Amino acid sequence: MPVPDQRDPEITLRGLAGWLDGRLPGARITTLETPATSGFSNETLMFEANWTDPEDGADRHGTYVARVAPVRYQVFPEPRFEEQYRLIRILDERTDIPVPPILWYEASSDPLGAPFFVMEHVEGRVPTDMPPYHTDGWVTEVPPEERAAMWWSALEILARIHRLDPLALGLGFLDQPAWGPTGLPQRLAYYEHFMHWGYNGPQDVVAKALTWLKANLPEEPEPPVLLWGDSRIGNVIFQDGMPKAVLDWEMAVLGAPEEDLAWFMFLDRHHSEGMGVPRLTGFPSYEETIARYEELLGRPMRDLAYYEILSGFKFSVIMARIGQAMIDFGWIEPDNPFPHDNNCTRLLATIL
Repeated sequence: MPVPDQRDPEITLRGLAGWLDGRLPGARITTLETPATSGFSNETLMFEANWTDPEDGADRHGTYVARVAPVRYQVFPEPRFEEQYRLIRILDERTDIPVPPILWYEASSDPLGAPFFVMEHVEGRVPTDMPPYHTDGWVTEVPPEERAAMWWSALEILARIHRLDPLALGLGFLDQPAWGPTGLPQRLAYYEHFMHWGYNGPQDVVAKALTWLKANLPEEPEPPVLLWGDSRIGNVIFQDGMPKAVLDWEMAVLGAPEEDLAWFMFLDRHHSEGMGVPRLTGFPSYEETIARYEELLGRPMRDLAYYEILSGFKFSVIMARIGQAMIDFGWIEPDNPFPHDNNCTRLLATIL
């Protein structure tokens, strides 16, 4: 869901060009795409640049993506923007997780009005959320075999993420101890705060889910691992069914792999059953997915019914916040039921 953006392309170009010259002296930006709308979480700018290599005099060309911290509207209570940059850089430099190569971080708001970081552009296609990829778009047009390859290859990357050692990589900065012990207690406390912060209206289904989640809290006996947070094929750049880069780490935390796996499946279920359409042929079943993931991690998946409800709860809280934004921008009336009665809350109610 985009938000209105009044970014001036000429001012943006001047600010970015001046900043880039300090990193690539003499670089000239040849194209700059400034979106007519920007995302709630981060704004994305794409640009190309030419320069002369000072070492050999050769002409160089690069295509880049700048992610700019939110300044107009936030989905999450705090953006944790620098943490995203730190995590992506660690993954890029110290692991085999495919992320866009990250180049620079700018903490100052002077060049673009907010902090930002710059990555190399990765060619490929991303499954769409609007419209959901089960209903329209390029995913509906590829053969079933390619859809199966997308699903399984993304799942294998998820397992590689969960096999990383967060202590060895120094990922403790992703923990949120202010909200409680690492894992489920922390997640419930954070999202309970989020639900009250994000939307002022009724949230009956969300409140019911939270009560159930608190009353049925399972143990998480394994050491916490890195969680992608927004684990889904809609956050992967694909080429011919194969992942080239994993995107969007703003929800990354530490916890149990079951939380990521459940989100991976719930978001797909939301984009199909939640939208009243069947899943596209080629995508493996959820039962097959769980069985394969148990093979990849070498242990049974525990309490996935619980984590599915947790996924629905978290996504419903996010949808309520988006609904509040729609009210704030005057797109819907304050009494519109969308923030608390939408595809996600109805699917959550069904699961409950």
